[in-house]
Amino acid sequence: MIEKVQRRVARQYRTSILGWLHMVRVHSRISRGEQALLAAYGLTGAQFDVLSHLASEPGLNQQMLAGRLLVTKGNVAGLIDRLETAGFVERRDDPEDRRTHRLYLTPAGECAFDAAAPALETHIDSRFETLNPDEQATLLSLLAKLDRALRNEKEEC
Repeated sequence: MIEKVQRRVARQYRTSILGWLHMVRVHSRISRGEQALLAAYGLTGAQFDVLSHLASEPGLNQQMLAGRLLVTKGNVAGLIDRLETAGFVERRDDPEDRRTHRLYLTPAGECAFDAAAPALETHIDSRFETLNPDEQATLLSLLAKLDRALRNEKEEC
């Protein structure tokens, strides 16, 4: 019988690759908790994201919202349909453009956001407790710098 020999190849990873892997893992771990927390409020992460944008910028249209969410206008339409059916969002005619609707939170949408937002902020804040305030500030600065640089790049196919 021929034994299979497993070789473990030592591979040197670039620091950038290791950093990216850690960011993916951290994001995944925080997101799992976020999803569970938001489910307790009857929301998905995408729905909460919509409520958050409309709470801070009432009257956005779907196209503007899609740009902020980084999803297609069609995906936003489905999200808005579900939130409208749930009674959290309403579409209003745009007085300046009859082809467009402006989006607003309903009182129920405001209540849902006002209930979920502090709980989510507390959850996320608790994930960063292992870092002291100076380390958190450094992390924020570095991630913001990387975000700005990547935002200016064109998407590749």
